[in-house]
Amino acid sequence: MTATFNHTIIAAKDRNESARFFRELLELSEAPSWGPFTNIQLTDGVLLQFAEPPVEIQMQHYAFLLDDELFDRAYRRLCDRDIEHWADPQMRRPGEINNEHGGRGVYFKDPAGHAIELITRPYL
Repeated sequence: MTATFNHTIIAAKDRNESARFFRELLELSEAPSWGPFTNIQLTDGVLLQFAEPPVEIQMQHYAFLLDDELFDRAYRRLCDRDIEHWADPQMRRPGEINNEHGGRGVYFKDPAGHAIELITRPYL
């Protein structure tokens, strides 16, 4: 069997709010949830499990590869919701997207403060 990525737990201030944010942004269906987790599943089967840890949340970085059409819709949602975003991870180019690596990309923070990146072309 080959190694594939199966799931990760993402710390959230409000697990239901974070799961809803990503479901709406990335146009994903609800997934069965259990215990302390509110889950969403990506198209390739990877499970994102949102949980509310009893400790201060440390920022993490999560990048999602989208096709051009979904990127356009997701970016429109960011703008419609007045979500602050940047073309660069250093947050020096506010309100812009980038055209790097032969595609487009944008950075913003999710409801828990994690650094999220949407790209249309993989880096490698």
